[in-house]
Amino acid sequence: MKVIMSGNEACARGAFEASCHIASAYPGTPSTEILESFATYPEVYGEWAPNEKVAFEVAAGASIGGSRSLTAMKHVGLNVAADPLFTMAYEGVNGGFVVVTADDPGMHSSQNEQDNRLYAPHAKVCMVEPSNSQECLDYMKEAFRISEEYDTLVLFRLTTRVSHSKSIVEVGERVEKPVKNYEKNTKKYIMIPANSRPKHIEVEQRLNKLREESNKSSLNRMEFHGSTLGIITSGISYEYCKEVFGETVSYLKLGFTYPMPDKLIQEFSGKVDRLIIVEENEPFIENHVKTMGISCQGKDLIPICGELNPEIIRESILGDKPNITYNYSGKLPNRPPVLCAGCPHRGIFYEVAKHKDIIATGDIGCYTLGMMPPLNVTDTVICMGASISGGIGLSKARRLGGDYKKIFAFIGDSTFFHSGITGLINSIYNNEPIVTCILDNRTTGMTGHNENPGTGKTLMGKEAPVIPIENIVLSLGIKKENMRVIESYNLEKLREAIKEAKASEEPFVIVTKEPCALKKDVIRMRKGLKCHVNIEKCRKCKACLRTGCPALSFKKSTVAIDAAQCNGCEICKQVCPFSAIEKVV
Repeated sequence: MKVIMSGNEACARGAFEASCHIASAYPGTPSTEILESFATYPEVYGEWAPNEKVAFEVAAGASIGGSRSLTAMKHVGLNVAADPLFTMAYEGVNGGFVVVTADDPGMHSSQNEQDNRLYAPHAKVCMVEPSNSQECLDYMKEAFRISEEYDTLVLFRLTTRVSHSKSIVEVGERVEKPVKNYEKNTKKYIMIPANSRPKHIEVEQRLNKLREESNKSSLNRMEFHGSTLGIITSGISYEYCKEVFGETVSYLKLGFTYPMPDKLIQEFSGKVDRLIIVEENEPFIENHVKTMGISCQGKDLIPICGELNPEIIRESILGDKPNITYNYSGKLPNRPPVLCAGCPHRGIFYEVAKHKDIIATGDIGCYTLGMMPPLNVTDTVICMGASISGGIGLSKARRLGGDYKKIFAFIGDSTFFHSGITGLINSIYNNEPIVTCILDNRTTGMTGHNENPGTGKTLMGKEAPVIPIENIVLSLGIKKENMRVIESYNLEKLREAIKEAKASEEPFVIVTKEPCALKKDVIRMRKGLKCHVNIEKCRKCKACLRTGCPALSFKKSTVAIDAAQCNGCEICKQVCPFSAIEKVV
């Protein structure tokens, strides 16, 4: 049967057909849909874990227990899971174990552009790279075979365009493989130094065997169309090259990209007059080819920054400028991302923005947008959880410098569960008087409304206990008088809490609670709740516009509210000094 699938959906299908039983992940673009799709199949178990390290370890434990297992994450997520990655490279597997890393060239939704292919040689594990949706399915099944045959986890590397592009996929049936027996084996599964030393020798021996596998693997293939120009490429870059050059050049298409197929590379390079390596981001393949003593071109032609496309490749290699067949003379407006109309995070950012003696450390999620004008609140964003721990260091450094501005750390509910708890523990343990603001919108918002430990549902839709954030905060040692739990739309309560937090000489926590305005049940619940502007009362002071709500505009010398966007949160109504904004009755 042939169906249209995205790369992520095809990965999930491939895992299902390969008899993967257990999968665990933390949502992160561009990998999110893999687990969402996997969880829809029968006879499997899929879960959202609090973070990528936990997800990796759940899947690793399942593998040791004899089940074929999978974990998936975006590229920066593998940084979080790097600790167990390097150890599992030594331990090996029982049931097949595939680790999906979805890289984001061009940084469409990421804070950096790291190339996770470099993890394969660093951790000394096998790596495969599909180029399209069909390969996502086929390579996934092959990855599980390789994992079990060679006693190794397999790094399965995607990029945004492979993950999200859709194409025709021929699907098959699930070939059921029973869960293997588990046998106690301390020399294999306990990595104390005495066991790790011989394991390292095994890892090196395994890599040599995998190199031979790579040389004969069907995932690597030559397409010979003449000796003038040869291109070595992998992943989505192969598809781009085929679009540019068709069958006018020869290709060595790599799908088994670590260990590199040295013999195949040597054979191919000897057949062509000129050799070019086409790859996104780091010169991963190019550096290896050059260490083999083979002359080639690569990053001297192809950009190292940003993602590639056919036009960039055509211009880089052929010198052909893009042929623009259309022309638009108008000026397009900038469309920066903003907090949505009715976003529950807007209130606390609006109130904190009034205080010029506050430094705000931000985190990864929708609330990162507190940096955008007119709010202009956030000062720093590093990575998941760093708002709190980074805020502690910033607070200490500024006090050493004689600057006693209060540090407010902003973090969301899912991110707090992910990696904020330990930062808050550090704040309490070391008595650093920062203010931690946990913005609970009852979902993992930016990656597509995924469930988390505070939502009451699992990935598979089952009822789950809600883990109350305020209970966690109190259990860590925050004094009850130093915590405020406030409805997100109540500006008066927020003002009071911010004032008290600034005055506190101890760690302080503010928890705001209101579900995301874009959740379907919230949209149904708030249907008909609107605000409008009473033109007769409006003094055109534009105070309401400082909330940054996209439903508000100032056109033709008047303030207007777009009823299609407004959800009646009443933030603007509370801000208006002339009571000109009214609730629609």
